[in-house]
Amino acid sequence: MKHTITLIPGDGIGPEVASTVVRIIEAAGVEVAWETHYAGAQALEKFGTTLPPELLESIKRNKVALKGPITTPIGKGFTSVNVGLRKALDLYANLRPIRALPNVPCRYPELNLVIVRENTESLYAGLEHVVVPGVVESLKIITEKASTRIARYAFEYSRREGRKKITCGHKANIMKLSDGLFLDCFRKVATEYPEIEADDKIIDNACMQLVMRPEQFDVMLLENLYGDIVSDLCAGLIGGLGLVPGANIGELGAVFEAVHGSAPDIAGQGIANPTALLQSGILMLRYLDEREAAERTEKAMLNVFAEGKVRTRDIGGTARTSEFADAIISKMK
Repeated sequence: MKHTITLIPGDGIGPEVASTVVRIIEAAGVEVAWETHYAGAQALEKFGTTLPPELLESIKRNKVALKGPITTPIGKGFTSVNVGLRKALDLYANLRPIRALPNVPCRYPELNLVIVRENTESLYAGLEHVVVPGVVESLKIITEKASTRIARYAFEYSRREGRKKITCGHKANIMKLSDGLFLDCFRKVATEYPEIEADDKIIDNACMQLVMRPEQFDVMLLENLYGDIVSDLCAGLIGGLGLVPGANIGELGAVFEAVHGSAPDIAGQGIANPTALLQSGILMLRYLDEREAAERTEKAMLNVFAEGKVRTRDIGGTARTSEFADAIISKMK
């Protein structure tokens, strides 16, 4: 089956890792027509907007996109393209599997958990304004609709993937109405899935437990801001954001992305590690029901890591981006 996929190369190292992942996916035997579109600073310069209508139309039409990292200015400039995409396409579920890779030094080499993050609400939505000079108000909105659908997504995902336990992180001891609503929706949905264990932890305790005994977690369900922070924490447990995939999923489609930054300091040097976007591409192949190609690609990638001969600089090697890709492709032959 031939797929048409929207490709957003991104900026910084984005175009390098995106072209590398495209090459690996095609080597796996998946037939793809790529529609390339730009976002962020590149799009602003060319089209006067960071999210051109043509880009959004392409994703809606194709139902799937692969996206490289895009720089978000800190404290000024345009708002996050990632947040804009999620809002425009109602990509309400953020999925971040956290799995340690062979031969990568980390604190927890057996770690294998999944973060399911609500993607549209809470403080991360960026609803803020100046009340009077020197006073800023930021709004935390939590709704029953969004909380229920992300809880149901987490349980459906766990059922489909054979996961046994979901832990809901919250601060309902303090924010009794907002986080309390999120927790109540989780508990109600849990009654529909008796085969899956459901528990909850106050978010600060959950973070401590992740550092001390992360093996107790299987799937973690978190509201937007907590999910953003905790997923990066978990990435640090297995070696960093350069190794972790991400997916944003909704009824109108899905965007698969590297969750790390655009690393402009090494852009154009051909030394970036494409693993995060490659693992996102593998998630995308499963989403497209190209499971055989996904398994083949994943197995080849894991074999390269296990051998430890071809490693990019960020994980202690000397291989260039292209050499790392060549090693993976050779394992698929």
